Amino acid sequence: MSVLLLTHPACLDHETGSWHPESPARLRAVLKALEAPEFSGLVREDAPAATEETLSLAHDPAYIRAVLAAIPAQGAEAVHLDADTVVSPGSGEAALRAAGAVVAAVDAVMTGRFDRAFCAIRPPGHHAEPGRPMGFCLFNNVAVGALHARAAYKVNRIAVVDFDVHHGNGTQAMFQNDPDLFYGSIHQAPFYPGTGKMSERGVAGNILNIPFGAGSGGIMVRRAFIERLIPALDEFMPDLLLVSAGFDAHHRDPVGGMDLGTEDFAWMTKELIEVARRHSGGRIISTLEGGYDLRALADAAASHVHVLMTAP
Repeated sequence: MSVLLLTHPACLDHETGSWHPESPARLRAVLKALEAPEFSGLVREDAPAATEETLSLAHDPAYIRAVLAAIPAQGAEAVHLDADTVVSPGSGEAALRAAGAVVAAVDAVMTGRFDRAFCAIRPPGHHAEPGRPMGFCLFNNVAVGALHARAAYKVNRIAVVDFDVHHGNGTQAMFQNDPDLFYGSIHQAPFYPGTGKMSERGVAGNILNIPFGAGSGGIMVRRAFIERLIPALDEFMPDLLLVSAGFDAHHRDPVGGMDLGTEDFAWMTKELIEVARRHSGGRIISTLEGGYDLRALADAAASHVHVLMTAP
């Protein structure tokens, strides 16, 4: 199976401070794991920078300009956009490359160059709302990619599945009023950012939130996949499937409180590939979100990508 890996060195230049969990070491750990011999078949390409026009598919133009204007000059100190979200001199290009990676992945998959793609990028994106940064996120990478697929390739029905331990409030906000966009999330609750209740269903039942309490493990999550998420995706019948791949529901993660193992992320990936095979010609695009224990992140991300490469 042909799989494209998109990343860029600029994503390492988004410096958040020694205290911050969303550090360049996260991406280094993932990329190091993907240097193992079993990943020699990955095709690796540099992510281009997203344009303001493409970002505006998901974000208010004034917001885009405000974020980029807030990036400090080279040599200046980092700036807090909120209590959790920090920008430094390298953050502007990193954020543009992160969103651009998902856009390029859509181009590669929709034109048939590749069957699947994984975007190893930072900053993450699923908390970013149309006009507000949140939770380490500046631009909503997966939503930008999804809406680019619609604009450039006339893809009708697009689904995003998010298994980060935190609910992707930004993606939900961008999708909830459009019946041809589906957002499904498995996440911990009560937890940051406080959204993601089961009662949040979207304009046409196109939002599916499956919250879990702290300590929930693989048996519970797999059952939810089989009984709720997969049937909802089959009913929606997406023409394109994207994944917000956060690995902070791992039992080793210091930020999350769930109890998933590396094997659970591999299992979820296989199930989503089957959905893509049934409905979207096998097309599936994944992008990195959270994950803050470096060993767990590296292991789980590598397992995820390995399944993307080897599952039929």
